[in-house]
Amino acid sequence: MPTTFNRRDFLKTSAALAALSAVPALGTACNSASKRAFAPIGKGGKITMKFRPYENELAHTFTISGYSRDVTKTIQIELSYEGVTGYGEAALPPYMIGQNLETATAFLNKVDLSRFDDPFMTDDILDYVDSIEEGMSCPKCGIDIALHDLIGRLSGLPLWRMWGYNPANTPCTSFTIGMDTKEMIIQKTLEAAPYKILKAKLGSTEENDKMIISTIREVTDKPIVIDANQGWKDKYYALDMINWLYEKGVKMIEQPMPKTVYDDMAWVTENSPLPTYGDESCQRLSDVTKLHGVFNGINIKLIKCTGLREANKMITTARALGMNVMIGCTTETSCACSAAAQISPKVDFADIDGNLLITNDCFTGMKIVDGKITLNDLPGIGVTKL
Repeated sequence: MPTTFNRRDFLKTSAALAALSAVPALGTACNSASKRAFAPIGKGGKITMKFRPYENELAHTFTISGYSRDVTKTIQIELSYEGVTGYGEAALPPYMIGQNLETATAFLNKVDLSRFDDPFMTDDILDYVDSIEEGMSCPKCGIDIALHDLIGRLSGLPLWRMWGYNPANTPCTSFTIGMDTKEMIIQKTLEAAPYKILKAKLGSTEENDKMIISTIREVTDKPIVIDANQGWKDKYYALDMINWLYEKGVKMIEQPMPKTVYDDMAWVTENSPLPTYGDESCQRLSDVTKLHGVFNGINIKLIKCTGLREANKMITTARALGMNVMIGCTTETSCACSAAAQISPKVDFADIDGNLLITNDCFTGMKIVDGKITLNDLPGIGVTKL
């Protein structure tokens, strides 16, 4: 049984915890050390940016509670400095309201990184990018990833090493099975044979949700994690479903209820036999303290929180609150997935399989070996452009 929470207890400590929103990224000290160690950097060069649209083509139609898609539109971003290029990706799935190819392109056209002559000044650069316009977390994330890749390449170090993370501590990733017919659920489950944890998308009718889980159980007894994508509206129904899922060997559940139904969700968490994680409820750093007592943990996605810098701060804050942490993704190439993998040694659950769900990956990077996220020694986020 997960630890239960009383939301009133949180109010007693919120003032002290509020200061955590100012905690610097875990890589700040290392970035400063890197700048000192590579003194010639930042002496006259300018950061330049290029970007282009790209469509990630899915192997199967991807259906979750609310919509389906066959492609995910993205923008590929390159930041260059003194002949070295870092790569980033701004995925634009339809659930990122107000962020699409047109709005993200318009935002990127406002960004002028030539004003900066030292790419290791990540706080200054990313504060500037974040200040340009409210929202727009997807293109901000693409810049953040490219900038971190760039400084890693300039220093010759992978990010996990710059941050002092142990690559042996990476978790296994789940492999996502979207909503589908019984026949396709069987096929997708068989295709997921190399992976040790399955992630099922639920949140439609009780009959369909139970069909998906029962069908998976006909094929395998592997652990299952669940993402209901806000699909269950009543707290008693949500708890009944969670109890049924617990009996089927499910290990955790993401976002069973609408993202702003805090009190009802806190009640579900208090009574749930499974740990609960906030996904849509958890966008940026400021949300983490709000969710203490509402969920047992948070799901961090780089496209929601603007990238690696803020993701590291969210991990620090969640741990200080005694919350679990998950790192997730959308249907992205190995560029964004390898970036998320750099912080995976610090999380409890990982769902970094977006590159495994597409057919036209234009990068190679981190690998899944025997179900486990496996980091390489390449600098930056560890990718090679194909």
